[in-house]
Amino acid sequence: MNTMNKIDCKTCQSHMADLLLDAEFADTHSDVAAHVESCSSCRTELSELRATFALLDEYTAPEPSPYFDTRLYARLREVQTEAPEGFFARLRSRFLFSSGRTFHPAVAAALAVVLAVGGGSAFFLHGTSTPPNAPATSATINDLKVLDNNQQAEQLMGSLLDQSGSEDDDPGSPAS
Repeated sequence: MNTMNKIDCKTCQSHMADLLLDAEFADTHSDVAAHVESCSSCRTELSELRATFALLDEYTAPEPSPYFDTRLYARLREVQTEAPEGFFARLRSRFLFSSGRTFHPAVAAALAVVLAVGGGSAFFLHGTSTPPNAPATSATINDLKVLDNNQQAEQLMGSLLDQSGSEDDDPGSPAS
């Protein structure tokens, strides 16, 4: 590999596992080894990882109890002889302890049914709300029509009042 390449700490840290586990890696990748020698933080991290691996090599797992197998088999026999759980208890345990992968097809089917029912009802509701030949009028247009009718009624009443008022002023005219 080209030793002219500058290795940064991030690249060096990505090769830490190779430095720990592969003895020949430092020989073939001298630029990574040179960076570890020149950088104090990478050198410290590598030495801490080596110390951790040394401690793991010294660790011995505790031996299980001599009665472990006997107690395990006794507990298994107890569980096998118990009465089966009820439907709701099995359903509850499935929801609590399942990974959920078994519910994906059921959830997809339920959503498909909801979409079909919702889409169908929206189609029928929208299709039957207005006749196809009659244009739909908005509430604003209806309000303007009402106001126009009211204004016409006020003008008619005003003209009738003016006519009746002028007849009352003339004492010689016959009352109707």
